[in-house]
Amino acid sequence: MKILLVGSGGREHALGLGLHADPECTELHAAPGNPGIAQFATCHPLVISDNQAILDLAQKLDVELVVIGPEVPLVNGAADLLRAAGISVFGPSKAAAQLEGSKNFAKEVMADAGVPTAHSFTCTNQAEIEKALDTFGAPYVVKDDGLAAGKGVVVTRDRQEALDHALSCKRVVIEEFLDGPEVSLFGISDGKTVIPMQPAQDFKRALNGDQGPNTGGMGAYSPLPWAPSDIIEDTYIKVLAPMIAEMAARGTPFVGLLYAGLALTDHGTRVIEFNARFGDPETQVLIPLLKTPLAQLLYKAATRNLEGVTLQWSDESAVTVVLASGGYPTSPAVGGVIGEFPTIEKVSIFHAGTTDSEKGLVSSGGRVLTVTGTGSDLTEARDRAYRAISHISLDGSFYRTDIALNASVAEKGN
Repeated sequence: MKILLVGSGGREHALGLGLHADPECTELHAAPGNPGIAQFATCHPLVISDNQAILDLAQKLDVELVVIGPEVPLVNGAADLLRAAGISVFGPSKAAAQLEGSKNFAKEVMADAGVPTAHSFTCTNQAEIEKALDTFGAPYVVKDDGLAAGKGVVVTRDRQEALDHALSCKRVVIEEFLDGPEVSLFGISDGKTVIPMQPAQDFKRALNGDQGPNTGGMGAYSPLPWAPSDIIEDTYIKVLAPMIAEMAARGTPFVGLLYAGLALTDHGTRVIEFNARFGDPETQVLIPLLKTPLAQLLYKAATRNLEGVTLQWSDESAVTVVLASGGYPTSPAVGGVIGEFPTIEKVSIFHAGTTDSEKGLVSSGGRVLTVTGTGSDLTEARDRAYRAISHISLDGSFYRTDIALNASVAEKGN
């Protein structure tokens, strides 16, 4: 099977490794890819917001499957153009991708599907915003209605900060704060059948102890030894299956990866948000643990043929840690030379924001590398990931040192 993978980040590097490892994948292309992906796939220059360029490349390469990693081409409708040309795509249509493209739309679908989520108001002017903030009180949860590259959400006790962020958005969703641990749980869907993956937890704040600004994610781990034993089944019944059924009933079936961001509250599971693609950096812990061949799995989803498919998982644990550029997330430094990677057993280093230059490998984004360790438990996986990342040099870079720490300590105590 010839496959084209669209995207250039750490998520795509992890997906690419999974696709490449599947014996059914005979040829893997990536656009634009990155230096890490280029080690096992053929990379092609591409502007991912150009739908026609994606279609032209897929046709030129005569691929049988296109896997779209990032949200921008999905919300722009790239999958529709490819499907209209008869090419199988793993990724939702423009209409279905509005579950990520518009927080307000996602709230409407959840209401119709009976999916539990936070109470909210959608606001377009200052009077509405101030009323909503005062209705819920602190902590304030303010979400840009549109795409914001993982940085459109502000959670704060500072009313002025909440107001300023809300006023900077064209349309904003303000909602009640959901108290409880957060979990990411993905569902692979063919438009009618949805298969839940195992849960992961990511860390959005830039600094240790969940301090600092929100980011696209500073690390993740899976599985979650502390999570309820029925979390996968419960999320399937209450969240994933009703959403897929509702989208189908609306005439906009969701084919691709439905990312459910959940809060485990005292009143049960509540949806924080949906994304229309694999999460980053959760993908970097889930793909190394997935034993089911990835290319065949995504092709079955793309061709509406998931019925009867079950996922097989490694019994190991995985922890991933993001190496970020100095100044991330507000003004990340780029162009710094990245030192040589250590070679450590059961460690994968995924390129997230790198490029080749005359000086060697240099940083080209805020999140530069994602370092994943696997092991028999979280402690072993953490040790490997941190041993590896501590040996990578990049001036001004930083990483959190507490990814999966509490979970690994609790796991040892059980």
